[in-house]
Amino acid sequence: MKLTNHDKAEVLLQALPYITKYAGETIVIKYGGSAMTDESLKKSVAMDIALLQSTGVRTVVVHGGGPEISETLKSMGIPTKFSGGLRVTDAATMKVVQMVLAGKINKDLVALLGGAGAEAVGLSGVDGGMIKAKPLGKEMGFVGDVESVNVKPVTDLLNAGYIPVIAPVGIGEGGEVYNINADTAAARVAGALKAKSFLNMTDEPGILEDPSDPASLIRSVSASEAKELISDGIVTGGMLPKVNCCIDAIRRGVDKVFIIDGREPHSLLIEMLSDEGIGTMFY
Repeated sequence: MKLTNHDKAEVLLQALPYITKYAGETIVIKYGGSAMTDESLKKSVAMDIALLQSTGVRTVVVHGGGPEISETLKSMGIPTKFSGGLRVTDAATMKVVQMVLAGKINKDLVALLGGAGAEAVGLSGVDGGMIKAKPLGKEMGFVGDVESVNVKPVTDLLNAGYIPVIAPVGIGEGGEVYNINADTAAARVAGALKAKSFLNMTDEPGILEDPSDPASLIRSVSASEAKELISDGIVTGGMLPKVNCCIDAIRRGVDKVFIIDGREPHSLLIEMLSDEGIGTMFY
């Protein structure tokens, strides 16, 4: 059904209070899942982010890239091993991770945003010592945990009017580079910035009380209630680390945190600029 001019005006009027609310505020978007691989979704996300920047929202993007890393490793004959959902990263794998994340994916995303009319600058957690990391465990190789976040490189870019696009690699005490889980990196960056919102794009509608029933979506949950959902076995599998990162972001000072379905076109705008929203909100 084609929207009338009246319908379009109503949409803008509904969005206006939210545009006013977020103008001048900082948000962090964790960009991943199908929204990084489906061409139409990629364009949709880029348009959303460009629109947010044009309305005065200080937007930071932290991206993943697991499928492309796996594909590149396979083409180079380097075996991939996972433990606890994380990629075991030896020296050879780390070179590929850094090349793909901080190189190709990061710059492709900057170019995509530029094509949508946004002004973005790509960087990694290594730049400016932004993400200080320590080894997660000897058996994981160069997989790192975040020790601290230096937000100055991020705020300098935001203050200059750019969207920082961050590849999740960090730097160790001795200058070694570590592979950081993108959800963890995004949550810690959001917490260090005391962001207004942290939006985690996934391939799930949000937290479901019944994983087989999309209608059982939990629309909002407190950090303590989310912990209970984990204890009760409602949150499991791949959603578990994402929910833990959202809880961490709330406890580090982020105002509101969302898990949203990146498979839905314009999911960022629907969540941020409408009454209904689209995913699960943590508070």
